[in-house]
Amino acid sequence: MIKTNEIIETINMVEKEHFDIRTITMGISLFGCIKDTVKDTANAVYDLICRRGQNIVKVANDLSVEYGVPVVNKRVSVTPASFLTAKFIGEELEIALALDKAAKEIGIDFIGGYSALVHKSMTKAEESFINSIPEVLSKTERLCSSVNVGSTRAGINMDAVRLIGEIVKKSADITVDGLGAAKFVVFCNAVEDNPFMAGAFHGVGEGDCTINVGVSGPGVVQHALKAIPNASITELAEVVKKTAFKITRVGNLVLDEASKRLNAERGIVDLSLAPTPVIGDSVGHILEEMGLEEVGCHGTTACLALLNDAVKKGGVMACSNVGGLSGAFIPVSEDIGMINAADSGSLTLSKLEAMTAVCSVGIDMVAIPGDTPASTISALIADEMAIGMVNNKTTAVRIIPVPGKTVGEYVEFGGLLGRAPIMPVHNKSAEKFISRGGRIPAPIHGNKN
Repeated sequence: MIKTNEIIETINMVEKEHFDIRTITMGISLFGCIKDTVKDTANAVYDLICRRGQNIVKVANDLSVEYGVPVVNKRVSVTPASFLTAKFIGEELEIALALDKAAKEIGIDFIGGYSALVHKSMTKAEESFINSIPEVLSKTERLCSSVNVGSTRAGINMDAVRLIGEIVKKSADITVDGLGAAKFVVFCNAVEDNPFMAGAFHGVGEGDCTINVGVSGPGVVQHALKAIPNASITELAEVVKKTAFKITRVGNLVLDEASKRLNAERGIVDLSLAPTPVIGDSVGHILEEMGLEEVGCHGTTACLALLNDAVKKGGVMACSNVGGLSGAFIPVSEDIGMINAADSGSLTLSKLEAMTAVCSVGIDMVAIPGDTPASTISALIADEMAIGMVNNKTTAVRIIPVPGKTVGEYVEFGGLLGRAPIMPVHNKSAEKFISRGGRIPAPIHGNKN
């Protein structure tokens, strides 16, 4: 039974500490939509998404009103589209347009799943699919794309990594302010139940239709830490755990109700602390509340490790089905604390890379000079994939080479995507390494059975 003081506490979390349900994401299997022609397949995809997802916005809005907690985003994820396009090489755009059209029809914010899984090798169909991504992202509004290029079990597909560097570059070059690249992410150890964009897809191990919920609340955690300015590190961890429990409990309630009302399988709650550019909703400021002068200084990685672990421990106690990415996101353009630290020079790409070894996902929403070579982008991706592969964790890269911009300038994306300073990349080349191709073998500890 929920007590009066707990209700008041939740109201304060929403009104004063920026607590929200960041997303309700419906996962839809599209395997039954594969037909003899690309046109028939595209029509089947559109029809199924419109039928299954027709009430997701209404249900999300109803729950927001009933529980007094904002539901910020309503999303859909689908079966990796490369499975649908395998027999339609060169015609992938038709499927992409159907996905985007369906997203607009049901009124959701984003649809994820224009994705491919090539962590070991690529077929000709998958290579064609990946090459279609820049055009697809330039001609769609709500569609997001991802590619998994590595895993602890398989190693890293460096042929795919080389190609992805070119794809990121091209996606940025043909869209305003490089926005196409902001809707694309490359993974190592991608998960099948992630409700967050741009990396969400409905995995092959999922059912016909599933609801996954992503909670948020960096401001709630920061507020809790403000109340204990002289606490020990052990006490900090305990407070974060208890706060994560409260946040996740609300997410679990929303998950139960949303899955019932949408007649869908109950999926997972993703515990991730997802920031926004709003003051008071920053993961970077949580780390500074722990005792850092500015995020990026020495001690940042240790603080982030504490935060990530405590969030997981507290959240797991509040929900029987925890999944997705779960932890703390560090997207530069979407976090006012990270933006300020990057602008001052305290937060660098090298430090971000170190932080990704202990947090959720990886180098996220980082803007770099538009003239950065594709091989440098591939090398940056390879570094991040190696962290994920060796540490048996999910890592990702969402990086935007902004056309016409250089270090010292800003790019304005607007909304939840925020704004970002153009961060410098290393000026020495890794082109010969990237051009070798092949596969980085899996680590010895990946050979488990």
